[in-house]
Amino acid sequence: MSQGYAIELYFDPALENQVLKAWNVLARRQISTQLIEIESRPHITLFSSPYIDPLKLENVVKSFSSKQESLPLSFGSIGSLPNGDNVLFLAPTPTLSLLQFHSQLFEAMKKEGIEIREEHRPDTWIPYCPVAEEVPKTRMGEAFTVLRDLKLPVAGYAMEIALVEYPPVREVFSFVLGNTVEP
Repeated sequence: MSQGYAIELYFDPALENQVLKAWNVLARRQISTQLIEIESRPHITLFSSPYIDPLKLENVVKSFSSKQESLPLSFGSIGSLPNGDNVLFLAPTPTLSLLQFHSQLFEAMKKEGIEIREEHRPDTWIPYCPVAEEVPKTRMGEAFTVLRDLKLPVAGYAMEIALVEYPPVREVFSFVLGNTVEP
């Protein structure tokens, strides 16, 4: 895994626990422990970059998050990315509110001159919540079977937005959505 920064959307405790159940089942079966090892937290990645100025981004994200409300999410399917990282994920229903949230963040960052890679632009972004990384190819079928046994859909809310540096995952800052009060 390369180093960098990511803006992540965090969930309410109940939804976060549902995702952690999937992580733990896969870890107990020794299919994947990567997300636990790098000290990640259940999330949807909104943006990532090998380098970004955290101070510049903090002002953008703080202002953006204060204008947002908690966001309803429902994860109803599982999937895999077509790259060499062998990532398995829960896919949220791509609601208009989720897509608009991402698009508005993109516009706020673009106004500040922050360069956004192709895979995080609104017309190409695939929202997902990783549940396993670096799954051995020979165990992908088993991992899918384990995830299919989850009682989907799982639903809840996105409550917080954060900038993290990785690996290991270290939170640089975070803001509760809709919070206009200074910490």
